Amino acid sequence: MMNGLQEWPEPIIRVQSLSESGIPMIPDRYVKPLSDRPIINQPESDDNGGDINIPLIDLTGLSDDKIELSPTTMDRISSACREWGFFQVVNHGVSPGLMDRARETWRSFFHLPMEVKQGYANSPKTYEGYGSRLGIEKGAILDWSDYYYLHYLPLTLKDYNKWPASPDYCREIINEYGKELVKLGGRLMKVLSINLGLKEDHLQNAFGGDNLGACLRVNFYPKCPQPDLTLGLSSHSDPGGLTILLPDHQVPGLQVRKDDRWITVKPTPHAFIVNIGDQVQVLSNANYKSVEHRVIVNSGMERVSLAFFYNPKSDIPIKPVEELVSEEKPALYPPMTFDEYRLFIRLKGPKGKSQVESLKSPRC
Repeated sequence: MMNGLQEWPEPIIRVQSLSESGIPMIPDRYVKPLSDRPIINQPESDDNGGDINIPLIDLTGLSDDKIELSPTTMDRISSACREWGFFQVVNHGVSPGLMDRARETWRSFFHLPMEVKQGYANSPKTYEGYGSRLGIEKGAILDWSDYYYLHYLPLTLKDYNKWPASPDYCREIINEYGKELVKLGGRLMKVLSINLGLKEDHLQNAFGGDNLGACLRVNFYPKCPQPDLTLGLSSHSDPGGLTILLPDHQVPGLQVRKDDRWITVKPTPHAFIVNIGDQVQVLSNANYKSVEHRVIVNSGMERVSLAFFYNPKSDIPIKPVEELVSEEKPALYPPMTFDEYRLFIRLKGPKGKSQVESLKSPRC
């Protein structure tokens, strides 16, 4: 499937090593064009002077067997999916202790000696393992981050040998965390289905039922001497189904695009940040929005976040659900499997919203 993507086009430089070397200026490879550079510490307020943030939603009443959310909560989730593409959730059923253990275990991994981490170095063939770039364009401007990427589902792709063996209990914690987030993803998919006027299992079935895909990308954003010149992760929308992000509880960094402004998300303790991916935008025929986001870095603190991707089975054609297609609103996207879409993305690297938009049928 990934023919031609065997090796990186040039030697990999670990951003953490650059940061820890104490350089006063970042190398040119990381300097973004003027139009893409962030404005650090920009005040963000609404028309009334209040803080702007993505919606915060309490999921008390949502369990694996039943949905007992109030109509108001269901409406708030619906409008968040349609207007923001992002929301935070609390009382989501995943234990705060597990969330903290998962984040701090990964933080410990990134502070292991470089030669240990290099044993897990990845290639563009599958991206699994320890990496420092996305996309294979030679000479591309790079992001100020390192990461670790691994598969959780399907079981045919789950390979414990590609997961870190240290720190102690790392694999057990990753496994438990993955199990809980797959369950949370399934609960959220039911709510998203109902809010589209569909049966609660409709979107899940379109993903392949229990045969879905799930993977984890842990992002490590080292301190940066010139945070106003670069980004930790370039602007992009997520190619998959749903993303469930565990942010660093002490260091903001995620920015979401809303009405042509970049809004810095202020994380709530022990909340997950949920966002709609391109595949759910396609299935919903653009009723739900997969929204551009990016990550800024800072000079004073490193940042760790865990992005869990809840994806369709990779070989099922994904297209708008028939019930959401009409003469007034024809299907906006042609059928495409997630494998095909992912290859399309991996060749190019993060590119704003242009990826899913370029798939739109010519008549739209």
